[in-house]
Amino acid sequence: MTGSLKSFALVLLELRRFVKLLAGTIAMTTLVFFFVSSRLLTGAQDFLGQKLYFFSVAGPFLAHVNVAFFGALYVLMPLCMYVLWKAVSRPFKISKKQLFWFVATTCVLFYGGTIFCTAVTLPFGIQFLLSYQSEELLAYISVGHFVKFVILFIFAFGLIFELPVFMLFTAQVGMIGRATYEKYRRYAVLVIAILAAVLTPTPDVVNMALMGVPLYFLYESGILLIRLAGAEKKETNVRPKQ
Repeated sequence: MTGSLKSFALVLLELRRFVKLLAGTIAMTTLVFFFVSSRLLTGAQDFLGQKLYFFSVAGPFLAHVNVAFFGALYVLMPLCMYVLWKAVSRPFKISKKQLFWFVATTCVLFYGGTIFCTAVTLPFGIQFLLSYQSEELLAYISVGHFVKFVILFIFAFGLIFELPVFMLFTAQVGMIGRATYEKYRRYAVLVIAILAAVLTPTPDVVNMALMGVPLYFLYESGILLIRLAGAEKKETNVRPKQ
């Protein structure tokens, strides 16, 4: 087994230590958010500007559960990121100072991505899709499908905004250096296009561009961040700490 595989195996072992605590915390927070899920659902409905419908008996209840679970994950993201980076820190020899900055930067970028999505991308994307409505094609949107659409869109943007941190991490531990990212920039554009097609809830060009263009700028930002941080090491197989 290579050094990199051993390191990732140790990460999984470290994560197992926190699974029960994290799962319990998420469950309790979801229960709390369930009691305010109606307000959150109303806020999400404002993006649509029209009534929502349900086509099954359990539809409204499941929609509230999904909203509550999303709310719990959203507010607990700093804890989730801490658990993840804590598990990564030992096998990849990340110092406490570096751990703090990785957690802080990850959270800032995640919330920045979700804010960008809710303020710019999501409203525009919804209005663009609804523009195809006509007298012959009327929108009767299921509350369940709409909630999943919004949650997936927001979380997808939150996660793709983590790209610069991921690139900095791989450069710092010697997995992938700045020169490699620059060399394979063309291939990165292709991968970004594929990711945009997969992660966006709808495959239309506009929504793909709304995700793909920011993702490309994040890729370039990651290269710049590696240069400014001076964190690049010689690319090699990452060996876990014994």
